[in-house]
Amino acid sequence: MTFLLAGGGGLLSFNPGFALWILISMIVFILVMMKYAVPPIMDALVSREAKIKDSLESAEKALARAEEVSKDNEKALREAEAKAQKIRKEALEEAELLRSERISKAKDEAAQIIEQAKASIEQEKKQALLELRNEVAQLAIKSASIIIDAELDNDKNNKLVDNFITDLSKN
Repeated sequence: MTFLLAGGGGLLSFNPGFALWILISMIVFILVMMKYAVPPIMDALVSREAKIKDSLESAEKALARAEEVSKDNEKALREAEAKAQKIRKEALEEAELLRSERISKAKDEAAQIIEQAKASIEQEKKQALLELRNEVAQLAIKSASIIIDAELDNDKNNKLVDNFITDLSKN
């Protein structure tokens, strides 16, 4: 403690001259600060406040615009989904119509093919009967000529066979 009291001035000692110089320098410092430092600082603070206010307003406008765009996008999405459903429904209807047309066309073609096959079978049947008739006639002639051997001539044999086949076809 003696160290603090040495030299006539201690921590708790008061010197009025020194206090006066501190007061004067403090007043000068405050005046200089008020004249040269505070106005630019205040201008900077006002400018910063205005920028922050503008930024907040811009952010609010951008947020409102983003919400509006979001609503528009949702509306467009709903419309697109409805349109897609409509297109899908129309495509299914067209596919069903095309399918039924193809089935009808296939049935018509099948009926034509069946009719052609029936006609072809009938034609082949007639041709086969004609060939069978000729073959039977030939066999009958050969058989009759072997049995009769020379009693009848060829014209008479053909006439007999034709009469016989005609009688068979009538029965």
